[in-house]
Amino acid sequence: MKSTPLEMSLLFDFYGETLTEKQRELFDLYYNEDLSLSEIAEHAGITRQGVRDSIKRAEHALHEMEQKLGLVARYGGTERCAEELAHEVERLRTLNAGTLHSSEADEIASRMASLLEQLRQEA
Repeated sequence: MKSTPLEMSLLFDFYGETLTEKQRELFDLYYNEDLSLSEIAEHAGITRQGVRDSIKRAEHALHEMEQKLGLVARYGGTERCAEELAHEVERLRTLNAGTLHSSEADEIASRMASLLEQLRQEA
């Protein structure tokens, strides 16, 4: 299955430092700067096939790191939970404003929102 540019960019963000400097440079030019293999080859002074091989090795290395560590998957799960929690905080605030009128519920919602913001900053 072919990886999407977004997936590869996420993998690069998490594991890019594990690549060689040359792999990082070529990968960045291909995925983040959207240069063609020919353009990168001219820039790097190597063959188009050399660029392709280096990028493929980098992709493989990034996928291997994700299989071993799972940081991107964990990050995605954390983000989904954070979004859900933010939605629930808003539901609590709406319920409190319309029905409960509880200062305690308002304080709980505020603490939850604060903890959520802290979680997002640490991620």
